[in-house]
Amino acid sequence: MLPSRAKWTVQGMEEETVRLLADRLGLSAIAARLLVARGIRTPEQAELFLKAGAEHAHDPYLLDGMKEAVERLRQAIEQGERIRIYGDYDADGVSSTALMTHLLRGLSAKFDSYVPHRVLEGYGLNRGAIDRAKEEGVQLLVTVDTGISAWEEVAYAASLGIDVIVTDHHEPPEALPDCCAVLNPKKPGCPYPFKQLAGVGVAFKLATALLGRFPEELLEYAALGTVADLMPLTGENRILVRLGLERMRQAAGPGMQALLAVAGIDRRQVNAGHLGFSLGPRINAGGRLESADTAVRLLTTADSQEAALLAENLDALNKERQRIVEEIGQEAEAVVREDGGRPPRVLVVAREDWNVGVIGIVASRLLEAYYRPTLILSIDRETGLAKGSARSIPGFDLHAALTACADLLEHYGGHQAAAGMTVRRENLPELAARLNELAAAWLTDEHFVPVLQADLDASLSEVTLAAIQELEQLGPFGMGNPSPRFVFSDLEIRERRTMGKEQQHLKLQLTEAARESAASIEAVGFGKSAVLGRLSPAARVDVVGELSVNEWNGTRRPQLLIQDLRVPHVQVFDWRGAGRLEEKLKTLGVPSTLWADRPEDNAGPGLLLFREEELTLLPPGFTDQAAIWCRGGDGGVRCLHKGTRDHFPQVKDLILYTLPDREDTLREILTQAEGVERIYAVFRTPEGEGKPSVPGRDRFKQVYGALRALGGQTVEPRQFAASWSRRLGLPPSVITFIMEVFVELEFLERCLDGYRCHPAPGRRDLTSSALYRGRLERQKTEELLLYSSAQELHGWIVRQLAAPKLLTEA
Repeated sequence: MLPSRAKWTVQGMEEETVRLLADRLGLSAIAARLLVARGIRTPEQAELFLKAGAEHAHDPYLLDGMKEAVERLRQAIEQGERIRIYGDYDADGVSSTALMTHLLRGLSAKFDSYVPHRVLEGYGLNRGAIDRAKEEGVQLLVTVDTGISAWEEVAYAASLGIDVIVTDHHEPPEALPDCCAVLNPKKPGCPYPFKQLAGVGVAFKLATALLGRFPEELLEYAALGTVADLMPLTGENRILVRLGLERMRQAAGPGMQALLAVAGIDRRQVNAGHLGFSLGPRINAGGRLESADTAVRLLTTADSQEAALLAENLDALNKERQRIVEEIGQEAEAVVREDGGRPPRVLVVAREDWNVGVIGIVASRLLEAYYRPTLILSIDRETGLAKGSARSIPGFDLHAALTACADLLEHYGGHQAAAGMTVRRENLPELAARLNELAAAWLTDEHFVPVLQADLDASLSEVTLAAIQELEQLGPFGMGNPSPRFVFSDLEIRERRTMGKEQQHLKLQLTEAARESAASIEAVGFGKSAVLGRLSPAARVDVVGELSVNEWNGTRRPQLLIQDLRVPHVQVFDWRGAGRLEEKLKTLGVPSTLWADRPEDNAGPGLLLFREEELTLLPPGFTDQAAIWCRGGDGGVRCLHKGTRDHFPQVKDLILYTLPDREDTLREILTQAEGVERIYAVFRTPEGEGKPSVPGRDRFKQVYGALRALGGQTVEPRQFAASWSRRLGLPPSVITFIMEVFVELEFLERCLDGYRCHPAPGRRDLTSSALYRGRLERQKTEELLLYSSAQELHGWIVRQLAAPKLLTEA
């Protein structure tokens, strides 16, 4: 077995609705099923989902305050007042600032823009920036992607004679700014029907109202900010992003073209994934490490050469950001692992002078690795203040938790899934303790298992290039409309390897099991190379993944991007005679399921010996990694190291390190390994111990004849075996074994100096010798366990695991 990282869920399917959509819209069954899985039930809903355009966008004047905002802006433009766009340093804020810049530039307004510095000023309006605006003659401030909570700062601006228009999309507080206009679809009483616009979406609606038309030339900025801010790609956002992507493919501005170029993206193929994972991070890198001004200049310049230089600058900053994130991430994970054992329910990790611009990314990565609420904080060594960023899992409301700890915090804000806070260094231990107490009260074990929502169960035979291209019509994909996920079950692994510069990725060739001419597909798991060592050659896997098209050397093939996989059966790994055995054994001591909350999932392996003296066969230091059991005298197991007999049924990784004398011995013990998921068959034997052979009856006759020829003379067994070995063509050990059998059968008798023939031996069959029968059994056992094929060994072990339990005390 290999457990999946997440719990998989697949929606039930209304087949009648599937047939209706497929027939009415001319869709394939897989596309129709996917629409139903996304909650689309009627042909009319499907048509709107697939083909909605600018004509389906909502009237911008449904936004409360739009009339007042347009009137004040027109007045400022007509009278030549100085306007300042006040933005934010993330990709949504930068895109919003760029959109408003192009809008006002086209209207010949007198304006400039300002984005606060992330570290020096922090988020949102601030008095210092307002003072500078006053000094520089600004008469109208237009906020984008910020301002909804800045009622005090807006009041201060008003006191200086500066008018303010707020455009924002964040959750409104009870007290709203008192100003010319507040545009926010979430504002209480606002009749705007779609509440999930990004900040740039609100700015786009303002541009639409001000121009009196749908401004296609601004769509690329609306698309970038909406996707990068992780807004749901449903409703009006879907229209803005789809049309924005079309605009980018056909007529992107100089800045966007330069950004696509440094990211290595073909403009004609750009999709929402590129915006979220390639362009957005580069835009954000400026605000995280330096200033967002570079990104604003990039998206607003008309000079292609300047755009290329600015894009290269952002690309370099993004690479530096990646390096810093990797460095801090490794340091943070080392802190989590310091105590060993199970991580706490809430991770609170703080260190001096971490870059506060990237700690949110680090928090997200640790949450993904450990799947538990995570706070990452950077401590200013001079002030002793720790600024932090937090990410959470469903069931643990970060905002509510921080509110419960408000007496420990200097500042905090956020929502259920993400938050920021400032706390004094000395309060960090108490904060961690309280958050973990809340988690103990609010969360159960089930909360610590991530849920992966898949759309459909599918078969590889349904996966064609045509089907994948048809599924692309359901895009753009992102938050709220994720890329379709499919479950493929009972797949055989035909080929396996790692790939990538550091061999960090997994590549499999999968085919449907037990089917003639079965369909196959190439599958890639990014960052999943560690899984390779947990997949046996005989494994059959279930996979959840997304479909894509892989283009290489002019050939296009379907490809499966693995998100999660599992092996639902016990796996047997054939490590008999394996090279680099010590390295392989050491890998089993590393936990493979860091996200699991159950301590047994992170337990080390169990190793089974059949004789206590076989401890000398173990690699040096391996006892630090494994619990070691030995067969007890009555068929049970007894613990030699790190564990108890009661722990044996819980072992998930069981190493069969040495060889039993009888297959029954192993059979009895395997029935007790109730929780085993992976068995590693080593069956090591002492050095120099070759394949046992049971001599035939003719060999026994030869040796006995040689002994009888000596009359009643006493023979020393080792000397006799050595001297007769060449004459009889038998190894000395075999001759010695034959003589010991003769002693047991009373054909020979012991005397002071060795053996001599019994003067009157009786007639006895060889099989009446326990020693002879034991050698026969040993030979049978070794033929089964040492010299069988991997397939034969796998089948035998699996059959024993299904046998009735025989549990005995040792």
